[in-house]
Amino acid sequence: MSNKRSVVTGGAGFIGSTLVDHLLADGQEVLVIDDLSTGTQQHLDLALRSHHCALEILDICSPETTALIAQWKPTTVFHLAAQIDVRASVADPVFDLETNLGGTLRVLEGVRQVVGCSVLVAGSGGTRYAQPQDGNLLINEQAPAHPDSPYGVSKLAVEHYLALYRRLHGVKGAVLALGNVYGPRQNPHGEAGVVAIFIGQMIAGNQCTIFGTGEQIRDYIYVDDVVEAFLAAEKVQPHEPVLHVSTGIGTSVNELHRVVAKATGIAVEAKRESARLGEPDGWALNSAQMQSVLGWKAATSLEDGVAHTMEWFRTN
Repeated sequence: MSNKRSVVTGGAGFIGSTLVDHLLADGQEVLVIDDLSTGTQQHLDLALRSHHCALEILDICSPETTALIAQWKPTTVFHLAAQIDVRASVADPVFDLETNLGGTLRVLEGVRQVVGCSVLVAGSGGTRYAQPQDGNLLINEQAPAHPDSPYGVSKLAVEHYLALYRRLHGVKGAVLALGNVYGPRQNPHGEAGVVAIFIGQMIAGNQCTIFGTGEQIRDYIYVDDVVEAFLAAEKVQPHEPVLHVSTGIGTSVNELHRVVAKATGIAVEAKRESARLGEPDGWALNSAQMQSVLGWKAATSLEDGVAHTMEWFRTN
């Protein structure tokens, strides 16, 4: 066993639980903090059989979160717990703020009490920026932040608080601004995660729904690549406050539908509905900085990632 100890908030979610598996394989002690509101303990079944993983069922906004981190003395906190649905943030911005900003402050208050502890936060790539006006849809970290949803605003505020804690308390850490993450264990019934939703609908024999023209561009990244980025950031401790974790490849929703249909072998025309409030038309994230700073690059093609995800859904 290594002497590293990690806390993973939101560790029962699909990204968090995949990260937990990799941390345990690396010989770490892992404490998961999750209220199981969107994650599921099933994702952690294998991890919890190990004597090196524990689950604390706890609201991230609770003062107990701070106390637990301070007592547990981790070397790294991976902060993934969040309200991640853009539409839910528009419908209930107060809950979004309390969860994303309030929860992060509880985490940061714990981290600053542990000497040498660093924090890596899952940020939002796409909602951070305004729709590019210059026709160049590949955005880098220096582009002006201009979120168009309460979710984007709350995640941007998290960045500012992390920078503040760095200045005030010497807290080390970074925000990894993620593209559209997909992969095994993602909830096909949720509002976020179009790959899982499309696969779930197609396997069930239902029509998928595409909102607006379907030409909205997104940067879809496979969950294992995201986990590798977190592990790389843990090792290198980057000084950059925000790093994109993405493929740099823009894919339209229409094209994604075609890729999923090909993988499932089910070709059903999608239903069309009007565009949704607060959703940008398109972007991809330039991850060149991740490559130069951490030597990390996304390794999984969309076709391969969708095929792996579909196999998982079929067998689970």
